Order: sequence, then structure tokens, then C-alpha cells
Amino acid sequence: MTTVVRVSAQPPVFRGEGTFFDGQNAEARHVSLSINEARGVLLAEGLDWPLEEIRQLPDIAGGDLVILRHKDNATARLILTDDTLLVRLPDRDRSAPFIRRGRLAGWALAAVASVTLILFVLVPLMADQLAEYIPPNGEKALGEVTLTQIREALDDTGLHPVTFCTAPKGEQALRKIQARLTAQMDPPADLSVHVLNHEMVNAFALPGGQIVFFRGLIDEANTPEELAAVFAHEIGHVVSRDPTRHALRSAGSIGVLGLIFGDFAGGAVVLLLAEQLIEAQYSQGAEGTADVFAHDLMIRAGLSPAALAVMFERFRALGGDAEGFVGHFLSHPRLGDRIDAARQAVPDGLQPKPLLTADEWQALRDICKGGSLY
Repeated sequence: MTTVVRVSAQPPVFRGEGTFFDGQNAEARHVSLSINEARGVLLAEGLDWPLEEIRQLPDIAGGDLVILRHKDNATARLILTDDTLLVRLPDRDRSAPFIRRGRLAGWALAAVASVTLILFVLVPLMADQLAEYIPPNGEKALGEVTLTQIREALDDTGLHPVTFCTAPKGEQALRKIQARLTAQMDPPADLSVHVLNHEMVNAFALPGGQIVFFRGLIDEANTPEELAAVFAHEIGHVVSRDPTRHALRSAGSIGVLGLIFGDFAGGAVVLLLAEQLIEAQYSQGAEGTADVFAHDLMIRAGLSPAALAVMFERFRALGGDAEGFVGHFLSHPRLGDRIDAARQAVPDGLQPKPLLTADEWQALRDICKGGSLY
């Protein structure tokens, strides 16, 4: 009778070589590895890892190495050149425990909260304080550089910036409106006024007294008084230095986001900053202050604040597919109140004085037809 002796399969005794990084310094140590069967641990000089607590990491460089770590040590690494040991690691592919995921989620939430605090609290606060210390020459230079960026950002061809409209008679008419308004100011505002040859219904102010009109806005106005009302509103923003604070806030916020998302070259930052400044979303308080300033300036210039209400009404009528300046005004839910305020600001007995002749108004409307500059 033949007796069959069954011998249970035993895993082979493991001995091998590896490279160990202890996570404390950059030194790579060559180590001799063995397994203590009684304790179920992988041993080497400076290494004592239970087999069930060893995890395998992907080799994203070449795929020809076995990279191991201890589940509770985020920095130490053991690197092998063959996969013989893997059969002895029962949990090498096991994911991190839920508590670790919860900790990572907590870190992620903390990071989001930190970025939110920077973007919505610290950046605006620092921008408001910094705006008070920018000298006039620096503020003017900031406005000029920003205007150049905006002109480049608006160009769809990528060949050259959007041009300025410079027909001489049209410029003369625009300067006449400017002089009528600024003559009522003490001291008069130092302004640089431009018209861009672009169809957008838009106007905005930039740091350093830069005020920009788009051809589309001039086309949309029916009278020079309506254009003067928008002009006065933008002068109100300049006087309050709203554009400087807004530019610093936008640049700071977008710069932070650019660093987070890797836009170190700044290309997307420039484009986003241009868009932010074109469609400046000032607070309702700042908009209300600019409205009141415009009402008063129009009255002192012998013009009716009702012209501003007319422009607001036209913007509201265009709201179906509004962009830029129109969309900006419609973003404020109390536009109807602003229209009422402009009409109520008209004093009893006001006799508006003519602003431009019919020929001058036509010349202003044709300002982009008679000449333009890069």
C-alpha cells in the first residue's frame, strides 16, 4: 500500500536587494531584504514593515520598477527591480482607508476656504489700501498699459489692436462735450478720452483718468445729451477712483488663479483682466455714487439728468442679447430705481442749453469713418 504524504505549499523564503529612501533625507541606501516569517514583516536596515501594511505605487516614469511604501508613511519608498516580493504582499493594491480620505477631503476644503479668503477678502482689502498710495503718474501708466491690453484682447484677427477713431471733426465734437462737463469741476478732471472702433455697446473708465467709448455706444445714442450723461457717469467713477481699485482687485484675483492653475506665462491672466475691466462690475454703492455725481454734473453743465434715464431705458430694451456695458447695467436688479432717480433729479424750471449743433453731432457719430490710428 502506497502512502501519499501531502505537504502544504509554503511560500519560498524571500531574500532580495533594493533601494531604500527613508523620507527624511535624499540619500538612497542599498539594502538587503528578508522576511521574518514568524512576525510576517519585511526587514532591512532601518526598515521593519508588516507585509499586510505594504502598498504598491505605480511607476509613472518607466514602468519597470516596483515601488513600495508603508501605508502610514507618506514619504519613505522602497524600490525593487523585480516583482518576486509581490506575491507575499496581500494588501499591496488596497486603497487608503476612509479616514485618510476624509482627512484629504478636509485638507481640500481648507485649501478652498483659504483661496476664497484670499480672493474675496484679502485681495480686495489690499487693493483698496494700495490704491491710496499709487501716485498719479503710476496710476496713469497703469491705465495706459491696461488700455493697450484691452485693445489687443478685443482684436479677433490677432494681427493688430483695435484702432482708435480719430476723425478730426468728430474728435472736436467729443472734446466739446468733455469741456462742457469738466468746466463745472473744481479742480477740473485730467482725462484722456478715446473712442474704439468696435461694435460693442460699451463705455468704461480705467485708472489714471482714461475714459473709453466704443463705436457701438455712440451709434446707439440718439442725442449728444445721452452720450454726455454716460460721459458724466464715467467721470464719476474716475473721481471716486473706482477703476484703480477694480483693476488692482481683478489683477490680484486673476493672478492668484493663474498661479493655482499654472498660467505662469500670464496669457490667460491678461485676457481675463481685460474682460473684467471692460465689463467692470462695481458695487451698487459705487454705481449709485457715480449716478448722483452724473446728475449733479449734468445740471451744472446746463443739461438734464433725464438723459441718463433715457440711456438706461435703452440699455434695458437691449437686454435680450445684452453684452458689455448693457449687460453690466442690467446686472443690477434696481435699474428701474436708477431710472426713476435720474428723472427725479431734474430740477424744476431747468432750461437745458444746447450741447452740439446737428452738424457736430453727425460728425461725432461719424468719428470712426474719417480716420483711425493703431
